[in-house]
Amino acid sequence: MTVAERIHARQVFSDPVLWLAFGFGSGLAPRAPGTAGTLMAIPLFLLLDPLPLAGYLLATVFITLAGVWICGRASHTLGVHDHPGIVWDEFAGYLITMAMAPEGWTGILAGFTLFRLFDIWKPWPIGWADRKVHGGLGIMLDDVLAGLMAVVVLWIAGQVV
Repeated sequence: MTVAERIHARQVFSDPVLWLAFGFGSGLAPRAPGTAGTLMAIPLFLLLDPLPLAGYLLATVFITLAGVWICGRASHTLGVHDHPGIVWDEFAGYLITMAMAPEGWTGILAGFTLFRLFDIWKPWPIGWADRKVHGGLGIMLDDVLAGLMAVVVLWIAGQVV
């Protein structure tokens, strides 16, 4: 991690935007902050899961759109585009993934695994978006696309079973 990317927990926990961008602090994980952020998204999913589908989708859209501003603002504050600790995008991507996941812990694990695979692997168009789109939208877009790819795989798997 470069000097510009180093951040202290005190800074994250004292700035509400950074606190959100860093996934309530999960982005401070010294290794695999994206995975830590996705793990932190599971309780948020469990909180939203009882909602009717329309409510779940509305909350997910709100979290995603708010993420464009949150991630852009955090990136600007830190002076680093897409700082590794910014994990709000993982929250949105995971929630998108879980829109079609099977019920229970099997679905939670399948969604987690598929989302992380697409987010790390970055097949086209995810990798393209990650390289070419900047600002808050760029930070969010690759994870939104990873979530959409994962939700399609979950939907197809659900049709086969």
